[in-house]
Amino acid sequence: MSKSTAAPTTSRPSRNAGARRVSPGLRVFRVVNGIVLTTFALLCVIPFLNVLASSFATPGELATRSFILVPYDFTLDAYKYILATSTIFRAMGVSLFVTIVGTFVSLLLTSLMAYALSKKYLRGRRVINFLVVFTMLFSGGMIPTFIVVQSLGLIDSLWALILPVAINAFNFVIMRSFFQAIPESLEEAARIDGCSDLGTFFRIVLPLSLASIATIGLFYAVGYWNTYQNAILYINDSTKWPIQVLLRQIVIVASGVNGDASAVDVVPPAQSVKMAVIVIATLPMLLVYPFIQRYFVKGALIGSVKG
Repeated sequence: MSKSTAAPTTSRPSRNAGARRVSPGLRVFRVVNGIVLTTFALLCVIPFLNVLASSFATPGELATRSFILVPYDFTLDAYKYILATSTIFRAMGVSLFVTIVGTFVSLLLTSLMAYALSKKYLRGRRVINFLVVFTMLFSGGMIPTFIVVQSLGLIDSLWALILPVAINAFNFVIMRSFFQAIPESLEEAARIDGCSDLGTFFRIVLPLSLASIATIGLFYAVGYWNTYQNAILYINDSTKWPIQVLLRQIVIVASGVNGDASAVDVVPPAQSVKMAVIVIATLPMLLVYPFIQRYFVKGALIGSVKG
């Protein structure tokens, strides 16, 4: 009867043991990198915290303290002054309309144009692409644009804040590059199944382009929400002012500079209301951004690297 002898097992070092070791240089790099990124993040966040805290501080505290992160005396007087009239809500409604409708119109026109010009077989494609890129370097100017808007009868119309900036050349280039990266075999399969060009675009291309659509939509939404110059040029009726123009008027009246006080209805404390104005104008975009943050980097980089 033979005895089976088991071979002695020796513990062998794992192959990944060396790979898991972190060199001293890499550790130093990670520490320095963390310090630099944290410092940069604080440089971006602390000024906003100062503005937010100053909007809740009293005028006396603002006069004695040049930098505030936590107010000693918490007060809502600035926000009460701003929100004491329905004018601010009307302006918010105008900005929401311009932002929502403008973003939808811009995304629709930009995506359709980018999809068409991403096809190499389209005749005149290079000429049209050159003309679009040319507008990134040279534009008609303020006065010619005003004449065009006036001739179209858009003065004192909210469409004057949307149509002149409906397609942005930079956003168009990013979206066109994104469409060029989509495999043509998917579109060919859709055409074999009987889809038209628009059917292929809406059923195949758009669902694959959510990252790019979300990113470009954020760019457009921020631009429409912050619209200021076009509103000053094309909107004379104070009841159609967007939030940015109304808040500017509030700051002018609060600072004692000559302004249209009848459009504001209130005269708030100067320094604290300036801070509250910044918070109100920035808050909506801060609330929207977290929902599309996961699409932001992917959509911007894919469209800009490929193509």
